Order: sequence, then C-alpha cells, then structure tokens
Amino acid sequence: MRILCVDDEPLMLKMLEMAIREARPDADITAHKKQADLLEDAKKNGCDIAFLDIHMRGMNGVELAKELKTVNPKMNIIFVTGFSEYAGEAMSLHASGYIMKPVTKEKIENELSDLRFPIVPKKDAKLRVQCFGNFDVFTPDGAHVRFERSKSKEVFAYLVHRHGSSCTTREIFAAIFEDEPYDKKLQNLLQTYIYAMIKSLKAVGAEDAVVRSYNALAVNPDVLDCDYYRFQELDAGAVNAYQCEYMSQYYWADFLYNDY
Repeated sequence: MRILCVDDEPLMLKMLEMAIREARPDADITAHKKQADLLEDAKKNGCDIAFLDIHMRGMNGVELAKELKTVNPKMNIIFVTGFSEYAGEAMSLHASGYIMKPVTKEKIENELSDLRFPIVPKKDAKLRVQCFGNFDVFTPDGAHVRFERSKSKEVFAYLVHRHGSSCTTREIFAAIFEDEPYDKKLQNLLQTYIYAMIKSLKAVGAEDAVVRSYNALAVNPDVLDCDYYRFQELDAGAVNAYQCEYMSQYYWADFLYNDY
C-alpha cells in the first residue's frame, strides 16, 4: 500500500504523517510540502491513497485531486481540512473520505477502513506471476514453479499475456513457433508442451490456473497474483515496479496497457 500526503504547513504535515504511520506502520508513506512534488511522485511511482489538505496556497486540495484523478481514476482521495465549507466541493469528486482537523490515528483508521476503492491483497492466489522483467512463476510461499520444458513455460506466459482470453492452439502455435509451418509434427510437439505445462501446474496444486476447452486454452486470472494484471488495475506497487521491461525473454510479448 503506497500512501502520499501533502500540507503546506510543516507542523500540520508532520502531524498528518505521524497519524498515518501510527495507523498503517507497514505502508509505504511519503509526505510532501508541495503539491507539485506529490503530483510528480504519483505520476512516477503510483499511489493507492492520497491525503490532501484542502486549504493550501496555490493549488488547493480539490484542484490537486482533479489532477491526481487524471493520473489514476481509482486513487483513493482523502481530504484533510479545518474548513467545513469545502466539504461539498470535495465530495463531488467522489472522494474516499473527509477528515476534519486535528488529525488523529483514530480518524485515519476510520477512513482507511472504508475506502472507495478497497486495497485487498490477493491472499487466495494459487500462483504469483512476474511479467515485469523476465517472466517467472512462483508458488504463494515464493518457490519457483519448475517447468520441465522452456516452451511449456512460454505457453503459460502467452496465456497470462492474453489475460483470460481464450486462445486457440493455432494462435498459441503462431506465438511459440513464429514462422514455422503449421504441420502435424509441430502440432503434436505443441500438445506435448501443453501437457507438460499442465503437469507442472498440477505438481504445485495450481492446475485450475488454466481453463481447457475444445481446441483452446485460457488462463484463469482469479487464481493468479500477477504484476501485469495489478498494473492494469492501477495498483501503485505494480506501477512502481514496471521499468519498461515486460516478459523480456519472449519476442512476441508487447506490453498492452488499457487506459481506464
């Protein structure tokens, strides 16, 4: 969970930061004195929750919130102020919360417990999938999933890349074998790779990560904790982790971003 906060009054900012740290000691928290610095931080590194003082010199909190919503429409905005007359305008932005000063740990906890866009770890995932950098697959306890054949791992990577869309064996063939002819020998070899992939997933109790139908396969996103999928959901940690490298070992892997 990445949290940013801003107040142009140093003492008020310190009190706000301390209250957030008391409420969420395990979070990644950064305090900013300047609105522009917070906005730039959110653009570069992502942000799940932003605590914004409303009454600031220059760009006020409501104006800053509008800018932040263009960065991430699902960012949780919590306004902090001593001026109740701003409440109506602030709430019109569909903010997650509104805190009246003085800020306390209890007020912070109350707002974090009822976020507009809840931040829920995917604890029930069967696999953790890494797409940024080189593609890799792990069990929930961090152990590598061992694929007996490198092409079996590539088949799974392609299914992950397609994000739950059904892929025919011919589509998978085109990705895996590139310009090779679609002949019987290679079709049989692809089936061998698919079988080995399923076997590897089954060995770690994750056979339901792939859904099979007649002449087609699809990954089941519901059982995966995937950095690429989290990025698509504008998760701050995943946005921060992306360094312009995506499944680097595969020629067909073009990064696709849906701008929600």
